[in-house]
Amino acid sequence: MLDSPVRAPTPPTSGSGSIEPARGACEIATVADLTERTSEPPKLRIGRRIRELYLYREILWNLVRKELKVKYTASVLGAVWSLLNPVVFLAVFWFVSVVLGTGLADYPVFLLAGLLAWNLFNVSLSTGAQAVISNANLVKKVYFPREILPLATVGVTLVDLVLQSAVFIAFLLVSGYGFTAAAVWLYPLAFGALLAFTIAVTMWVSSMNVRYRDVQHLLGLGLLVWFWFTPIVYPARLVQDKLSEYAVGGFSLWDAYLLNPVATIVLGFQRALYHTPGADGVDRAMPDVSITWLAGMLGLVLFGSLALLYLTWRTYFRMSGDFAEEL
Repeated sequence: MLDSPVRAPTPPTSGSGSIEPARGACEIATVADLTERTSEPPKLRIGRRIRELYLYREILWNLVRKELKVKYTASVLGAVWSLLNPVVFLAVFWFVSVVLGTGLADYPVFLLAGLLAWNLFNVSLSTGAQAVISNANLVKKVYFPREILPLATVGVTLVDLVLQSAVFIAFLLVSGYGFTAAAVWLYPLAFGALLAFTIAVTMWVSSMNVRYRDVQHLLGLGLLVWFWFTPIVYPARLVQDKLSEYAVGGFSLWDAYLLNPVATIVLGFQRALYHTPGADGVDRAMPDVSITWLAGMLGLVLFGSLALLYLTWRTYFRMSGDFAEEL
């Protein structure tokens, strides 16, 4: 929020009515050096800002609770709806895989492993674009670190992810599908990369949408395209076999495909949770890469996401002081 405008004092005059030259010139120079100040400091200090966010953590929890209450207001089942989503997906895609055939054994497990990651990213961005705008009254009246708004939207989707993951893991255990110790450790690494990347992009989208309202409309189209460029409903092994044929100077279209960080993250989720080889013992779903290679790629995505988070945080911080003026 902009401070009250600073007005230059009326220059004193001499007895004859002329402006005193030296003092007038000094005041003009002072006014020329003045810049508009906002409610935020001029520069982002990461350590200081994290401490400030911690001091205002109660606002973050309250916003998350408020969004959850609004989401399930006048609902008889409440949060049970979040539990029903993966149950319905499992039933539907079990029917698709058993009755219609998909070419992949245990296709519901493969699909839901990727959807868990995608839903967190997709819903966070979709709701995060409106995070500042939908809380306009709060932004105009109360001071708090504005980063809390996009963080609250990610917090709500994290609650849904926990509930949906509980149903999914229960299904894996009850059905006897289980886990493989050799790959399940990829899950926390993939989740860390997903969370860092999601927060980074959500911050950028929420800040840009305050100034350019077309962002929310472009976002829907962008996420639709992004979904189909991510191996969620189709096996990445098929993409690797097709795109590896087109290479120039050792760089193939498969390598370009992996520049999509969400694709690597989804592969991490799938590799950690899905482990059904084909009849010939060859995994027809996952690409022909080692677990170590995939862990290295997830580490690169995590590092790149943290760097992106720093850049988008700076952008958000710089723009946040003018949110009240623009809303």
